[in-house]
Parts: sequence; structure tokens; C-alpha cells
Amino acid sequence: MKSLFGSPGKLSGLVLRTSQCLFSAASLAVMATASGFSSATSFSFLIATMGLEVLWSFGLACLDIHALIFKKDLHNHIVLCLVVIGDWVSAILSLSAACSSAGVMIVFIKDTDICRTQPTLACDAFQISIALAFLAWFFLAVSSYVMFWLLANI
Repeated sequence: MKSLFGSPGKLSGLVLRTSQCLFSAASLAVMATASGFSSATSFSFLIATMGLEVLWSFGLACLDIHALIFKKDLHNHIVLCLVVIGDWVSAILSLSAACSSAGVMIVFIKDTDICRTQPTLACDAFQISIALAFLAWFFLAVSSYVMFWLLANI
């Protein structure tokens, strides 16, 4: 079987999973520590989704570490099928949470000027968290794409 960049059990797969985990954890931390994040449901959805992505990517990073240490081959149908389903569900949730939060920020900044009139809202922190969520989603999208092609090649 051809080994692709980001394959499970390879160093590139570990780098992808670690990047996902770090960016989603950073997004989660920035949003959770920002004042007034409960002002919009989409921000709470972003926190929940990034928490799920941290757990998912950390678990798969641990699986990659195990496979690298013990020289295990993770290219079997059952493992790839589970990873593909989990990656795609996580990717869809992450993208929808990041997009809905970005939409709320557009409303806050451009349409209603809430960020200027209410200084208690940490709008800059919200924007940083959303940008980090999009970066985490990008790494998850690359991983999802690779997993899909690996599953198709089995």
C-alpha cells in the first residue's frame, strides 16, 4: 500500500494530529478565558467543538505514537473506517462552529458596533480564537482527506 503524507502510524500523521490538538486547544483556551463569551450560542458551540477536537486529535496522536514506538501498521480496514468517520464528523462540526462564530463576529463588528459600545466584550480574543479554530480545521481537513484516500485504496 502506498504511504501518503499524514498516514496513521507515520511521523507526518503525528505532526498533523499534534497540530490539530495544539490549535484547537489554543482556540478553546482563548475563547474560554475571554470575557463575555457566553453572549452568543455560537461561541459556546465553538468551545464544545474545540473540546471535542482536542480529545479526538489527542487520542489519535497517542495512537500514532504507539504505532511509531512499536512499529505497528494501522492500515487496516476497521481502523481506517473509524478514523475516517471520526475525522469527517469532527471536521464538519469544527467548520460549522468556526463559520457560525465568524458570522456572529461580523454582526458584532460591522453591523451593530457591539464591540465598540460594550467594552466588556473581548472581541479581539474572540477573533483570535476563531482564527485558531479555522487553522485547527485546516489540519483536520488535510487529515480527513488523507484518511479518505487511504480507505478508498484498501
